Amino acid sequence: MDLVYFALFVSVLIFVHELGHFTWAKIFGVKVLMFSIGFGPKIIRIRGHETEYCIGILPLGGFVKMLEERTREPVLPEDKHRTFEAQALWKRFIIVLAGPAMNLLFPVLLYVTVFASGTGHAPATIGTVLPGRAADGKLLPGDRVLAIDGTRITTFIELERSVRKNPEKELKFSVFRDNRDLEVSITPDARMEERVFGSVDRIGFIGVGPHRHAAVLGIRAPESPAFRAGLRTFDVVTEIRGAPVRSYADLERLLAENRGETVPVTYLRPRPVVAALGALGDLYVYESGLAALTPDPTGATITERTGIELGELYLADIDSGSPEYAAGMRPGDRIESIDSVAVTSWSTYEEALMALPRRQHTVEFARGGERFLITVELATKTLVSDAKNPGLEERAATSAVLGGRNWAPRVPEKSVGRPSLLYYALPSALDETITVIRFITRGFAAILEGELSLSTIGGPITVFDVVIEERQRGANYLLWAMAVISINLGLINLFPIPVLDGGHLFFFAVEALMRRPVPLRVREVASLFGLITLVLLMVLALKNDVERRWDVIAAQVNELVG
Repeated sequence: MDLVYFALFVSVLIFVHELGHFTWAKIFGVKVLMFSIGFGPKIIRIRGHETEYCIGILPLGGFVKMLEERTREPVLPEDKHRTFEAQALWKRFIIVLAGPAMNLLFPVLLYVTVFASGTGHAPATIGTVLPGRAADGKLLPGDRVLAIDGTRITTFIELERSVRKNPEKELKFSVFRDNRDLEVSITPDARMEERVFGSVDRIGFIGVGPHRHAAVLGIRAPESPAFRAGLRTFDVVTEIRGAPVRSYADLERLLAENRGETVPVTYLRPRPVVAALGALGDLYVYESGLAALTPDPTGATITERTGIELGELYLADIDSGSPEYAAGMRPGDRIESIDSVAVTSWSTYEEALMALPRRQHTVEFARGGERFLITVELATKTLVSDAKNPGLEERAATSAVLGGRNWAPRVPEKSVGRPSLLYYALPSALDETITVIRFITRGFAAILEGELSLSTIGGPITVFDVVIEERQRGANYLLWAMAVISINLGLINLFPIPVLDGGHLFFFAVEALMRRPVPLRVREVASLFGLITLVLLMVLALKNDVERRWDVIAAQVNELVG
């Protein structure tokens, strides 16, 4: 069954490629003798008006046979104007280019299908606003974004896409807040986003998130009313005086006007379960509790009156072998500053560390009313190991990691329907296609420059493994894999290697410069060398495939023996 899926998968990509050649040959009046998917003995033959449609038993290629003068088949006088050679140079160029172009355009359709198939999307409701970012003071939690620069927005992913595409360009947000419409202008900050193989994208960022913070408490001072009432850091408030609390914003709203009145607070407290699931993982259970909270009547903010704040900046977990742990940080500590700059959100703490991961940072944190100052340098972990190219490992295989983590769960907003096909799915599909083309092109360049080993080249066995793995994960993953492989096929066919489409395009370019066709003998010799090159590349790819399979089998055998 897996072989059948693989055959169908490959046949679709080959059909799309050959359909490009076939369609434009027909448009320009070229006589097409055969349209074949697959090689070897024909299992299906359908005779059309002048074209024979075939399916071969080996689905690893295909061809469109057009009427050509240089073949041994006779050309009738009335068909001489319908040969491939009789067409103008620009028409021949389009016919040949149409195959790879179809492989590059087909993924757009696949990605549209993937993006349009989603059902649960977060609405364009602002959940969190990061301090110090472009949206700070202009957007508020609970704001519903209706449009950006006049373009209707229904989901948060549409909002993000509009912002990402417009770094440092003023955008006008139409917002619904407190039962009224208003307009705010925001200029997204420019952020450099690292991509694969060292490429960098410049994107817009305003510092907003789609979901509100859950009512997870942080209690800094032991002498605060909240601590005296029995509340502790990481408690999750569920009710205040019987009123349900879903988010930290609800908590703030219910305590906003309290000036000393005692109120019952219902909460859940996470407790660790030792050796849970046979020590297979960490498990916490909630214990319910009730506290009588009496806020201080003085104080301008809820934190000043109760000692309660959002628990985002509190360390929930820390690796015992990390530099942070060795320097003295422990669960429950509150991050105060990094490199003498006050920390206002966990994301700013992460960004400050990850921006300069190879240098030492001073981190100030609080515990039980005391402050501590430490110096740390982040640990690194190996992401990829290339045993055949040890010199490359240091450049691309390590990444800095944080030893500590916070716990700041979000309350998901009620999802909305599918986003707009025109304003989201299609633009997102085009963006994704361009991104994959850039990714694959940079990969080819990295191989030519020696940054990547030739061992990274995969063949049909690797494609088979990818197809079967993605099919098991679901239809959307299979479509995604088909899109990536289609782009690979299109780009490879554009290589200026004779016998490939790119080789023919190269000859056409020479013909345009010389104003006469490249001599037939030159093309025949070049095609022979091109064929030899393709055979060598296929042998290399098969060798890599077999080695990968052997490495996997050997590892499995060692695991069983060990």
